[in-house]
Amino acid sequence: MPIIRVAIDVPLPTLFDYTVADGIAVGAGQRVILPFGRRQMVGVVMECVCTTDVPPERIKPVIQVLHDSAPLSAGLLDLLRFCSDYYRYPIGQTVLSALPVRLRSDKPVISKPILSYRLTDNGAALDLESFPKRKVVQRRILAKLAEQPCNLAQLKALSATAGAQLKALVAEGWVECVALGASTPSLTLPLQGGGNRVQHTFDNAHILTGEQQQAVDAVTAAQGYACFLLHGITGSGKTEVYVHLMHAVLQRGGQVLLLVPEINLTPQLENYFRSRFPDVNLISLHSGLSEGERLHNWQQAQTGEAQIVLGTRLSVFAEIPGLALIIVDEEHDASFKQQDGLRYSARDVAIFRASQCGVPIVLGSATPSLESYHNAQVGRYQMLKLIGRALAEARLPTVRCININQTVMHHGISENLLREIEQRIARREQSLLFINRRGYAPVLMCSACGWLSNCKNCAGKLVLHLSDKRLRCHHCGYQIRVPQACPDCGNADLHPVGSGTQRIESVLQERFPDARILRVDRDSTRNKRAWQTMREQIHANEVDILVGTQMLAKGHDFPALTLVGVLNPDSALYSSDFRAPEKLFAQLVQVAGRAGRADKLGEVIIQTAFPDHPLFRALQTHDFEGWAASQLAERQMAGFPPFMYQAMLRAEGKNETDVYAYLNQARAAAKELQQAVEILGVVPAALPRRANHLRAQLLIQATSRKVLQQFLRAWQPLLDTLPAQKLRCSLDVDPLEF
Repeated sequence: MPIIRVAIDVPLPTLFDYTVADGIAVGAGQRVILPFGRRQMVGVVMECVCTTDVPPERIKPVIQVLHDSAPLSAGLLDLLRFCSDYYRYPIGQTVLSALPVRLRSDKPVISKPILSYRLTDNGAALDLESFPKRKVVQRRILAKLAEQPCNLAQLKALSATAGAQLKALVAEGWVECVALGASTPSLTLPLQGGGNRVQHTFDNAHILTGEQQQAVDAVTAAQGYACFLLHGITGSGKTEVYVHLMHAVLQRGGQVLLLVPEINLTPQLENYFRSRFPDVNLISLHSGLSEGERLHNWQQAQTGEAQIVLGTRLSVFAEIPGLALIIVDEEHDASFKQQDGLRYSARDVAIFRASQCGVPIVLGSATPSLESYHNAQVGRYQMLKLIGRALAEARLPTVRCININQTVMHHGISENLLREIEQRIARREQSLLFINRRGYAPVLMCSACGWLSNCKNCAGKLVLHLSDKRLRCHHCGYQIRVPQACPDCGNADLHPVGSGTQRIESVLQERFPDARILRVDRDSTRNKRAWQTMREQIHANEVDILVGTQMLAKGHDFPALTLVGVLNPDSALYSSDFRAPEKLFAQLVQVAGRAGRADKLGEVIIQTAFPDHPLFRALQTHDFEGWAASQLAERQMAGFPPFMYQAMLRAEGKNETDVYAYLNQARAAAKELQQAVEILGVVPAALPRRANHLRAQLLIQATSRKVLQQFLRAWQPLLDTLPAQKLRCSLDVDPLEF
């Protein structure tokens, strides 16, 4: 009987052998239902073999071979093998975690028909000029459908309430829903010299600048794999370069994968690309989709029906048979790094995938990661620069620092900044106050005894959320009601220390009672489609002052925004994390780039106690190159990435002795291997206690990736033998958090 080797979602670094009954066809990449212990599980066939070392009596037969979805390709299986090996994570968990949830279940997958909406004859006969003006969303939907039929996702991009309004239009008999079969193949025209040109509508609304055209030409001329770093200042039109590159690929009948760091950026990008390619099938893949939507979109990519795949980090594992171009937008963003389970970097995996498939990849950013920037400098990547803003009349914002020790402050906001906001309100322009801390205040304190609102489960503090009168831990989720008096001394005079978004919002409401203020953070955008509604308000200039966290820092284009105020950025200047200055610089450049993107000059005001710090000076002169050169010089002297390659072994448990015993044994085992790596001491984590678990870590460094990988392959089997029953342990290759 044929023997297959199967990947199963269990924490064991091996494949499992099963038999298949004669006459049943099965190949690599197919999903199978099989017995595992007392359970019935889904696995993915990785290979078929003739012989095995497992005794025949121990090999069980598979229960069923699933044919409800196309098998995974050999290329995707190779990519997952690479990730399992490089990130030292069990092969079964690596393979299954890359699949949509529905494909990990042993229940059969039922593909739902693709639904599209179009106008009925009665709807087409409607006169939109006489249609009730108060029904704004319905008017938008009817106008959109008058151009072409649309699916639900396209219509939801028009408004947060499009779903409900669409039902009303269907009930009125003006719109009808139709189920589409397999997508009609695109019309192809023969190309001179062989190949096919695929015809599609391209709204070429913008003429490229010289720099943009050079970037497009360089990438389209690439033969096979090439990695390009598109270093463009904010507002330089990187998205326009992406659009023209996509157009070139779509003409050849290829598929494009575009990775974005955060789910909040997907709706507006999706809407923008659909407006430029109205008849191209674009799908998105991110955690905001339902299980059914995610499976449907994933299968469209797998069959080649989806020509553009837009998604967050997990979409790097999407099955894309016609992949011809990969774009990673905001490549420096830490969100591309998975922080649990398979701790992969989607950017790095995308680069490997581009190399594996022999296609070009573009890494875009206004503030590239120092690793990528260094690779471009030494010639591993090709540098493409956009140093001018796309709109001729748009100029980079002026950056000014205010010394908080030499000015009057009002609960975290300087008088100078408040005056600037007042001027913007008078001119009907928008202002943004950026503070990367949600809640009302970082901590509650007793003025009598000095009590602080510490979390009982963590080494952190409970953050005051005044709107619902709660103290919350942002690390473990623990929360309590705000106490009426100090728990230690009974003093009723408890006051908040520091500022969060809610407190800044409250201060602004007192100072500008007639201003329209909008707070954008994880608390205010928790409800589904809340952020989309807020974005519509901002674009309609229905907001005077924005108060927000890093959610507002990148990728957004608000034409009326001319002032950005940065509050309390100094904490990153004396952080123990060697990457903290790099992250702060990138964050401030991104948030500063929101100002003055149209024809109005933008201004950025940074409140700091260190106005002469080199980081702020580089921001004022927009000198990324000089800042990067100084940081790289420091990294080289200190022996940090990109001049070193690192792996971090972490352990956490309820007993501190067990945690340190495990890590010290792991360190001893590493030293016995006597390989050319640097083994540092066992130290507490940056947050040494979280959710009642003590946390510590062990860092390994090597001067080359190859040496580090050789060491990890030898070290991993030794780690598996160490006693760690009551511990949570993880090995993080190329860690970003310390």
